[in-house]
Amino acid sequence: MKIRLNPDEKLVAVIKKGLKEKNGHCPCQIGSTPENKCMCQEFREQIADENFEGYCHCMLYYKEK
Repeated sequence: MKIRLNPDEKLVAVIKKGLKEKNGHCPCQIGSTPENKCMCQEFREQIADENFEGYCHCMLYYKEK
């Protein structure tokens, strides 16, 4: 298993700017809850799923099998 950043540098820059503006919380989620703190709970659960391969909700990270 490997976690990597999206290769689209412009998208990564936009997401990182949003993270900074929301104090580390996912800019693609509503609310600033502990579950939305990057890496969000949704993606942590996807990482734990050995069958999952793909992007997190905001497409910043990609999990490879």
